[in-house]
Order: sequence, then structure tokens, then C-alpha cells
Amino acid sequence: MHGFDEANIKKNKFEIVVIGGSAGSFPVVSRMLEKLNPAFKLPIVMCLHRLKDKREGFKEALEIKSVLPVVEPNDKDLIEPGKVFIAPANYHLLIETKERFGLATTELIQYSRPSIDVLFDSCADVFMDKALSIVLSGANKDGAFGVKRIKKKGGFVMVQDLEECSMTTMPEAAINAAKPDMILPSMKILEYLNCL
Repeated sequence: MHGFDEANIKKNKFEIVVIGGSAGSFPVVSRMLEKLNPAFKLPIVMCLHRLKDKREGFKEALEIKSVLPVVEPNDKDLIEPGKVFIAPANYHLLIETKERFGLATTELIQYSRPSIDVLFDSCADVFMDKALSIVLSGANKDGAFGVKRIKKKGGFVMVQDLEECSMTTMPEAAINAAKPDMILPSMKILEYLNCL
């Protein structure tokens, strides 16, 4: 039993899911994508910190597990339902409109490019209360500003349970920046997504 009120979940009418993570988040994301409902309709956009000079293997490793197609978008690519989009190495990934991505090579944010804050901030401006954001394990504070912006615009904030995180700096910063709607273990976050 998932323990969620599915009627209340569906009332939120989310249009996009954005996920941010760093150290310790890759295996969590892999497990979630493996067990996600194959009929999941919303676009999932992920910013996971990665080495800027390692462009191969990251997307491919996620593809092996994911029940949905995994895409590294190019500038101006379409935001499509039922796909997982992953920020490319050494590029900030932005939501430009409800239909299009943007890529940028502007300065590092929280020592990172791609930056979770950049993705979440742009998502807050475009999707506002239709955005569902998730912060996972990580070793810096990237994402805290972003969830604060999403919360301010009426969006939904979920954070991985600190007891489950291998690195707690990122989820702790998110919790301190914006009171999350839910703090859950990753498999409970997955159950919530599967109710959408």
C-alpha cells in the first residue's frame, strides 16, 4: 500500500517533474527509473552533477535501467511527455518555454555546470504551480535556491529522506531553503510518481 491519497495527488495536475542530485544520487535515480510506471506521461527533467569532460556513458547507463527513453537534449529541443531528459555535461539546462529547452555555458553555479538551481529556477518561471521538484542526495547546496523559487511560484517540493542519503548537504540545504511538501525515502517518492 503506497499510503498516498491518489485523488489529492491527481488534483495537483503537474505538467513536469524536475529532479536534482549529486553525490550518491545516480544509483537512486537508476532504481527509480527502473521501477517507474512505463505509462508515465509527464516529462522528467534531471540535473545530476557530472564530470564536465566525461560526455559518454552517463546517459547510456541510465538507459539500461530506465523504462522510459532517456535523452540528452540539444538547445531548443522539444520537451516531450513520457521521456527522461538529462542535462548534458558542462551545459546548464534551462526550461525556456513549456515546449522548449535551452542550453547555456554561463558561469558555474555552486561549482557546477549543469546546475540544479538554473534548471529549477527556469522551471519555476515557466511551469509555476504545475512543477514537481525532487532533491536527492548530494554534497553541495545546489538546488536550494531553485526549490525556494519553485515553492514561491506555487510548485511542489519533495526531498529524499536524509537517513537514506549518502550525502546530506544538498537535501538539508533544500529543506532549510524551502519547507518541502514531502520528505520521503526514494522508493516512496517513486510510489508518489507512479500515482500521477
